[in-house]
Amino acid sequence: MHEDYLPNCCSPLSADWPLPLELPGTQLISTRFDPSLLDPTAFERCAIAPVRGVAKRQTEYLAGRLCAREALRLVTGEPRVPAVGEDRAPVWPSSVCGSISHGSGLAAAIVADRTRWQGVGLDIEQPLSTERAARLAKEILTPREMHRAATSNPQQQARQVSLTFSLKESLFKALYPLVLTRFYFEDAELVDCDSGEQGHARLRLLVDLNHHWIAGSEVEGQFCRLDNHLLSMVHIPA
Repeated sequence: MHEDYLPNCCSPLSADWPLPLELPGTQLISTRFDPSLLDPTAFERCAIAPVRGVAKRQTEYLAGRLCAREALRLVTGEPRVPAVGEDRAPVWPSSVCGSISHGSGLAAAIVADRTRWQGVGLDIEQPLSTERAARLAKEILTPREMHRAATSNPQQQARQVSLTFSLKESLFKALYPLVLTRFYFEDAELVDCDSGEQGHARLRLLVDLNHHWIAGSEVEGQFCRLDNHLLSMVHIPA
């Protein structure tokens, strides 16, 4: 149908910037989605190629692509839908970089002008419970991160594990298109992070990914709480 069509399963697209530092040359778009309201004709009416899966998978994919198309329109003037690459990552026009994320009823996409930013990564998570954070800590935290978390109470530890998980996901999304090498939670560490519901963070690579991105390289990130979601972003200047 029409590229401006918005399905009932998605709330109106929002261009509000919830993170503490707004980045020049970027556009962040978000929407709420409800899989129970997905119309079987929504993909066709939105002019977006369908994806297979249960209603939740289809709705979050549709919501993310709607956000990406609007962000691309605002940055480039052309409302495109990113294709899906062989590695299942979005394929962006050469003039921009971008990232899409979704979780628990919220989807968002960021698009950045490549003359200003060589990589951006965006992640949406629901904060972990104290019990789940305790179970997953050793999979997400490096030994040094574990040592720093050891003196915290269970609620603080859950926050640290949740935030570290999300920031490392954002780091991967920002860096992978630049290095085309997979890396994992143990290959980077959170070296500095503000306390509170929002703030800034810094991450450091612990492995060499290519001749430019070597162990010791550091990148900046930021985070915030958006209702019951944790939103994080890593941004790499051009």
